[in-house]
Amino acid sequence: MSSPQTRSDLKAAAEALREGDRFLLVTHENPDGDALGSILAARLALDRLGKDTVMYLAGPGALPLEYSFMPLGQLRRELPPDATERVLVALDCANESRTGLDPALLARVPVSLDIDHHHDNTRFAGINLIVPDASSTGEIVRDLLRELEVELTQEIAEALYIALVTDTGRFQYTNTTPKALRLAAELVEAGADVHRVFEGIYESVDFKKLKLLARALERAQVFEGGRVVVSYVLRDDFHELGIGEEYAEGIIDYLRAVDGADMAATIREPPEPPGASRRISLRASHDELDVSAIARKAGGGGHRQAAGFSSSAPIEEIIEFIRREFAAASAS
Repeated sequence: MSSPQTRSDLKAAAEALREGDRFLLVTHENPDGDALGSILAARLALDRLGKDTVMYLAGPGALPLEYSFMPLGQLRRELPPDATERVLVALDCANESRTGLDPALLARVPVSLDIDHHHDNTRFAGINLIVPDASSTGEIVRDLLRELEVELTQEIAEALYIALVTDTGRFQYTNTTPKALRLAAELVEAGADVHRVFEGIYESVDFKKLKLLARALERAQVFEGGRVVVSYVLRDDFHELGIGEEYAEGIIDYLRAVDGADMAATIREPPEPPGASRRISLRASHDELDVSAIARKAGGGGHRQAAGFSSSAPIEEIIEFIRREFAAASAS
């Protein structure tokens, strides 16, 4: 956060949080660890400042099982009656649609803040604190709490650690910067329980999730000489196993780990509602490939190494689009 513009945005965001009394915190549908850790840390911090805060998550999907150990009992799935009267804080949302909110609500709130690290963020709020080189949105939240002089409690530290450890791939992705590692040390010193987080996220796998993974691995295909690995899970898979879409979280990491793969992709058919568009996730194995550029061509977006989009096209057409766009990106 060294640029003058970023410092100015940080101060503007902090001032809005100081002056506001009632807040509506939102993050993106189908949330990951960065989304959940950031929204929880923000709520805990605003609680310490004596604010009236509501956490809200749009969409019908259940939270991923690996985050069930987090204290998210106050996360609401319905908007409060006074939503349009609250200061809106969007966390880890690259664009307005990711919040899942009605655009009319966004237009009516008194103040809106957009706190994010996606490089293709549309800066849709009144105040935009966007730091593309941050490892995670949680890292930005930590800088914001420092500006607000909010004490780093054990609960806040652990929420931020979850955001950080998941978005850096357990400190293995290329966004693992020296600042990210220094932040990890600070959070552990403040009381974040590294082992508890590891067990909760990475060693509490439901057997049905393994069954779904087995189906995805059976369908995996390689293209472009092994540089692209693609698989899919069907709506029937979820119904037959009696599970929700959240069980598909993490499948793509197995595909990306294939030797020689530059990009992995998963296509999943949400179990509900019937006929919903397929969700496509893209992951790059190195920073030279920008998968967000591929996703944007289909109306999606994301990070250079992690992006996604939705499509109602047949699976075969989606696979061909992924293969074709990868080839074009590799040739440029």
